[in-house]
Amino acid sequence: PSSKLLGQFVESYNANETLGQSNPLALDNVHLAIREEDSSSTTEVDATTLVEIASDAITIETIPDRADVYIVHGPSKTLGQINEEKRVAEEALQKEKASLVACTRFGCKNRFPPGGPYPKCVHHVSPPVFHETAKFWSCCPNKKAYDWDDFQKIEGCSTGVCTDVKEDTQKQFLGGCDLREQAAESAKLKSIDDFNKAQAAGGSDAAPVLDRLRSVMKEIGVEGELFDQVVEGMKKEGMERGVGEKELLGVVTEELGKKLKSAMKAIAVDQLRIK
Repeated sequence: PSSKLLGQFVESYNANETLGQSNPLALDNVHLAIREEDSSSTTEVDATTLVEIASDAITIETIPDRADVYIVHGPSKTLGQINEEKRVAEEALQKEKASLVACTRFGCKNRFPPGGPYPKCVHHVSPPVFHETAKFWSCCPNKKAYDWDDFQKIEGCSTGVCTDVKEDTQKQFLGGCDLREQAAESAKLKSIDDFNKAQAAGGSDAAPVLDRLRSVMKEIGVEGELFDQVVEGMKKEGMERGVGEKELLGVVTEELGKKLKSAMKAIAVDQLRIK
């Protein structure tokens, strides 16, 4: 057991003429510990913590090869005592979590005691949208994700104070049916002149154009996910070129139109060549 290893360390230390005589160690008031990565750390820098080694633990099974072993002040504990302390600490943690309430603002992960104090939070002002494989917040439609972890990383667009009051009248999430209803309510035909004026004013109508194009492409067999991937890629390319947020959708719409036109011309050339 590790208690024998500890005894050897203490005996060797106390036998040292310099250290042992001036500051001897009491075997019954020290224990062994090793350093392990701290998985609970929230810092970007790798963090470690000292982990106590039970006095009745098997040394070869507990201490990794070439690990640094520390002698720490405090009586040694058995494996049963250490496990009991962990159990009590875990129960206390779960009890504390159970007594907290979650912020009801969209996207906020804060928890706090009922009735406050209420911490500051960064949140979204509208519910999330889960449509096919796309995930995004309805207040931030230009920030889409296709992986749950990436969706969770989308930062809120508004700041405020947490609340535990839930608005029962507001939907907690939206789907394809909700998007189609919204599109039907706001959809209206635009003339070429109206579209060009909107583009000159910042491209405010570019999003509806892309939405209509997406629907048409889907009807002829182009998956919505593929269309979204292409549009998001073109947005990223535009931002890398320094295109402003207001002009971004207009630029993407124009470039996508050129690419589709080029593809149609290529098809027409092939048709003429076949003839």
